[in-house]
Amino acid sequence: MALLHAENLSVSFGGLKAVDDVSMDIEQGQLVGLIGPNGAGKTTFIDGLTGFVPMKGKIVFDGRDLTSSAPHDRARAGMVRTWQSLELFDDLTVTENLLVAAEKASIGGFLADLVRPSRNKGRASVDEALRRLDLSDVAERVPGELSQGQRKLVGVARALAARPKLVLMDEPAAGLDTAESQELGRRLRSLVGDGTTVFLIDHDMGLVLGVCDYIYVIEFGRLIAEGTPAQIRRDERVVAAYLGDQDKSEQAGQAKEVLEATPGHD
Repeated sequence: MALLHAENLSVSFGGLKAVDDVSMDIEQGQLVGLIGPNGAGKTTFIDGLTGFVPMKGKIVFDGRDLTSSAPHDRARAGMVRTWQSLELFDDLTVTENLLVAAEKASIGGFLADLVRPSRNKGRASVDEALRRLDLSDVAERVPGELSQGQRKLVGVARALAARPKLVLMDEPAAGLDTAESQELGRRLRSLVGDGTTVFLIDHDMGLVLGVCDYIYVIEFGRLIAEGTPAQIRRDERVVAAYLGDQDKSEQAGQAKEVLEATPGHD
């Protein structure tokens, strides 16, 4: 059984169907990618999976039907996401940003804070997340003192501090230069190597093709292709989706060369 099974997932805004009957499986211990042109519905798909927009379809996660569950219940079940805008607390240190996510809110935790407000809640998972992403040296700095690449890693570390079974990453390489994107790719592979399942959305084709085990492609909200990086690089539908309708004969060959030249994790 897949860790995550999404069946006929659809999200509509008025008369616009942003995600149209998309089904996919994410196997435990894999790094799975989702790509598509701008406006294809990639972020909306994650919003639907995590419960932040109304959706139709069925979601089964770790053997549980979460179709009607609220976002916080999906997070408690182990499905944790990152955000394009990071949403870091600029007045808190890196460690404090992670501590915010480390303990699941509960009545028991609230009462424990009243009795012992200085208790060491969630510190072990925070330290582990910092270590896994090599952020221990900047743990006591605030986000404004870090590079964009480091801030992106802090966003990932905050998700890891919640001890998720699946991390859904929305555009983690946005704003990164080539070297930072390559470093992010190495970190993502190390997370999977340590047993964390990752679902990656990004516009950086080199990153996605280079690190993912399996990739889904959507266009105009519909699934148009899926397969290993090698299969995606050879798929003419993927080339056409990224090129649009202009000058396909010449540009399709150029795009295919780029796709085929990208080293992949197959």
